[in-house]
Amino acid sequence: MAPRPARTNIPAMTTPPPPTDGIRPFRLAIPQSDLDDLHDRLDRARLPEQPPGTGWDHGVPVDYLRDLVRHWRHGYDWRAAEARLNEWPQFTTTIDGANVHFAHIRSPEPDATPLIITHGWPGSIVEFRDVVGPLTDPAAHGGDPADAFHVVVPSIPGFGLSGPTTDRGWEAGRVADAWAELMRRLGYERFGAQGGDWGAAISRELGRAHPDRVIGVHLNLLPGAQQTAEPTDAELAALGPEERARTLTSWRRWEAWQREGAGYAILNSTRPQTLAYALTDSPVGQLAWIVEKFREWTDSEELPEEAVDRDLLLTDVMLYWLTGTAGSAARIYYERAHAGSGRAAAPAEPSTAPTALAVFPAEIQVPLRHKAERTENLVRWTEFDRGGHFAAMEEPDLLVGDVRAFFRQLRAKG
Repeated sequence: MAPRPARTNIPAMTTPPPPTDGIRPFRLAIPQSDLDDLHDRLDRARLPEQPPGTGWDHGVPVDYLRDLVRHWRHGYDWRAAEARLNEWPQFTTTIDGANVHFAHIRSPEPDATPLIITHGWPGSIVEFRDVVGPLTDPAAHGGDPADAFHVVVPSIPGFGLSGPTTDRGWEAGRVADAWAELMRRLGYERFGAQGGDWGAAISRELGRAHPDRVIGVHLNLLPGAQQTAEPTDAELAALGPEERARTLTSWRRWEAWQREGAGYAILNSTRPQTLAYALTDSPVGQLAWIVEKFREWTDSEELPEEAVDRDLLLTDVMLYWLTGTAGSAARIYYERAHAGSGRAAAPAEPSTAPTALAVFPAEIQVPLRHKAERTENLVRWTEFDRGGHFAAMEEPDLLVGDVRAFFRQLRAKG
């Protein structure tokens, strides 16, 4: 059997970052040998047996994954996805010792509002494929040119094209400070922020720690706004009927998640290195680890591709696989769980940045407005009737519309 070719880590493919504030152009160009290696592994993948009569309750069903692997190997076109990503101007820079990859898409409207949008786990910059165009050029998408944004889309240090981090401590607060520095280097002294999942934690912290620079924070998940303990009769009695019912729903969903859905977070928070060996060596393992979350967290009846395009999902998986960042991406959970003392662990002061929350019904957490108002300067709350955790991929039009409306609201207030 011929030896497998060595896998290439994306950040090593470009000139190492100089120890300066320099920003360098980046173009994604995966060596064919890396794709050949992937195809060889997919061709020789070993799949486990599955007990009869079981389905998604045991994890990703083997028949479903076998079909998805077949499509990945024979139907999916990485070069087309790569070309699509390269339509965005991309760059790298070094901030606080970490390589930071980002796309920077300027609007044709010179007075556009700068906006930094941040992905989460197990997401990547591909989450925003369908929102960048409408955000940067609303006139070309049936919108008002006054709603235009200059959009910055970074890869979180340790994730995807930013590559693995080389030191400890990369939790949400440190990433937020890096984003503030990134926007300074790009010449944006004042800007907005948007995000979900870890992107929400980072965007919220960005507004909390840098209120003089952040115009507003738009979130599609708010960390800590759910009910995490069974509500007492006194708690419920203090609420109106609608918020009381929502509190009970929030508690039930949290309880169910803790019982059946928190395994990934426990592993990421405790043994990310051990998990990384399996995910870095097996593309099928990496695929299953991610696709399960797209199935569980999206607004879908049975299959994740009911909510998210199958090839777009595979492109997200590819950014983890090709860069070998399964372990370094998971470490953001570990850093949060083992923060000890200091900024990452201390109770956060309430944010003074104007904040909007877009609530999608299939989100893994049910936020409560009375809790959100304790920690945020909440100026907008929008509830939608469809969509889930990956809002930018599932319902890009709804998300774009709410982001535009929020910043339009802030402009109207002066």
